[in-house]
Amino acid sequence: MNKFKIWLSATRPKTLPSAIAPVLLGTAMAFHARSMDPLPALICLGFALLVQIGTNLANDYLDGVKGTDTESRLGPRRAVASGLIAPSTMKRAAILVLAVSFCFGSSLIAFVGWWPLVVGFSSIACAWLYTGGPYPLAYNGLGDIFVILFFGLISVTCTYYVQVGFITMDVILLGLSNGLVVNNILLVNNYRDLDEDRLAKKRTLVVIFGRRMAEKQYVVSLLIAGLVLGWLVIRGYELWILLGWLPLLWGARQVDKLANADSSEAYLASLKSASLVVLFYSFLVSVGLVLSN
Repeated sequence: MNKFKIWLSATRPKTLPSAIAPVLLGTAMAFHARSMDPLPALICLGFALLVQIGTNLANDYLDGVKGTDTESRLGPRRAVASGLIAPSTMKRAAILVLAVSFCFGSSLIAFVGWWPLVVGFSSIACAWLYTGGPYPLAYNGLGDIFVILFFGLISVTCTYYVQVGFITMDVILLGLSNGLVVNNILLVNNYRDLDEDRLAKKRTLVVIFGRRMAEKQYVVSLLIAGLVLGWLVIRGYELWILLGWLPLLWGARQVDKLANADSSEAYLASLKSASLVVLFYSFLVSVGLVLSN
């Protein structure tokens, strides 16, 4: 594997739809409110993608030096743990990408004042504290909360706010629903890594409550996301947004496959399924919002 492919793999491109989805939904809501502004929307997208990549690089470095990622893991091999990239090099790359993301996101000051600095700093800090610092979020059962907040509530509402200038309860609920759907990707990842995480004392929710509870959490998250769409229809949105029910229903059917997964390939298929639900949920709901305008 050449250096380019190693670094490309380290960025974990399959996770990037998680960063795109909330920006897409927030922008679609802004379009529905007849206040869409392409430039701040694109800045939000760039910031979200850079933070996602920076978080992935930081996770690769931190889990690698802690020994959490081992050769026995069922998932794809990590660059630092497998010796493909030196820890110091990965650390510098993660810091550089996160610093660039902060500078890029700070340009939103021109549109809405100084508060993006607070959001930007919080995002960067949590990107590192997810697996680093004295109390790593992912190691203490808080990884799910991080994902729901930053890939749902915060991303969707902030993307909407920089274009419209205020936030509504509808936007907050849609942000929550997206965060829950995105978090299912993390849930599948932790479901797969249960034994390895337990040995490394990484206390994810799957480690704490077990795989059966994780399966229920997966379905409940999809159910809540579906209920939010139903509530929005009651609130007066057109039935088009119920297109988002299609990937949610398909996602619920994948739980049995996750429960019966017994190989790296089977878990990879479950991860792809969870990612596809995120991708098509955000896309179809956005299409529904545009058609409802």
